[in-house]
Amino acid sequence: MSKRDFYEILGVSKTCTEVEMKSAFRKAAMDCHPDRNPGDSEAEHRFKELNEAYQTLSDAQKRAAYDRYGHAAFEQGGFGGGEGFAASMADIFDDLFGDVMGGRRGGRNGAGRGSDLRYNMEITLEEAFSGKTASLTLPTSVACEACSGSGAKPGAKPRTCHTCAGHGRVRAQQGFFAIERACPACHGRGEIIDDPCAPCGGSGRVTRDRSLSVNIPPGVEDGTRIRLSGEGEAGTRGGPAGDLYIFVSAKPHPYFQRDGADLFCRVPISMVQAALGGEVEVHTIDGGMATVKIPEGTQSGKQFKLKYKGMPVLRSRDIGDLYIQVTVETPQNLTKKQRELLAEFDSLSSHKTHPESAGFFTKMKDFFENLSSQ
Repeated sequence: MSKRDFYEILGVSKTCTEVEMKSAFRKAAMDCHPDRNPGDSEAEHRFKELNEAYQTLSDAQKRAAYDRYGHAAFEQGGFGGGEGFAASMADIFDDLFGDVMGGRRGGRNGAGRGSDLRYNMEITLEEAFSGKTASLTLPTSVACEACSGSGAKPGAKPRTCHTCAGHGRVRAQQGFFAIERACPACHGRGEIIDDPCAPCGGSGRVTRDRSLSVNIPPGVEDGTRIRLSGEGEAGTRGGPAGDLYIFVSAKPHPYFQRDGADLFCRVPISMVQAALGGEVEVHTIDGGMATVKIPEGTQSGKQFKLKYKGMPVLRSRDIGDLYIQVTVETPQNLTKKQRELLAEFDSLSSHKTHPESAGFFTKMKDFFENLSSQ
């Protein structure tokens, strides 16, 4: 008799997320759990089917092998047998490099490291300047309190797997080669739980909302990653928890633009201020004020540097600078008197009052005259 499709057993699509799969498994497992259906052989068979399907698809590598080869990936013999050749090689790599790369997927007692989690946090530029302590609430897998993370019903104990004699590994002969892979009966745990814990369905963990306090240091930049060790998803059956990674992004600021530790701000000034000089007061990121002296004859686009008024450098005592770029605003909605005064000013102007524009048009005229004479 051919096996039913694992996705069909769990009642999910092939594109479902891990969270959707967990939710579907728990709901179905609760409905057909042997404790709720004593003496019902059909419910017991259904419960075993659910466990087998979830144990396979909840493992990323096994799920990939199943999606590619189907049930043939977990049958005995051949390169498509067992867990498939690719999965067998993955198990060998786990043996060699598992500890270096952050722990094995599972041990003899089924304990597996929990998945790492990602959280995207958006902060303001002011918060990036001063730092902050943020409170997070996120849903994650935690150790099941009912079974203390063991996966077995309270009072019940796992039994040693007869297929692998508790080793969690079996050998398959491939011609002249012997390939060791995870035991297909206990999925590499070395133990089989005949009476799983009802609240967690035998996984040893449940989903709960968890509150955390995260310290955002001063000077943090857009895209910074903060790692909280052991604050990720709980491991299966008492295994170590994964890590939580906080990815920080900064909201756009209405006045300041950031480049590393330096800040840039565009400040409009009047034509009179640019011509005669003066002072302008500007806000700084620390909430204070700073005075910028505008010299006589300042042109639009001129930058002025205010030292140590920028952003702090992460994990350093250094502080960046604030650059003020002035733009000369052309007056609008002039009165008749203002027009007359500007016209009079223009009639009195010479190349000395407008050296750049006078020189530009003279050079432009000479260029085209020389070009036409060639």
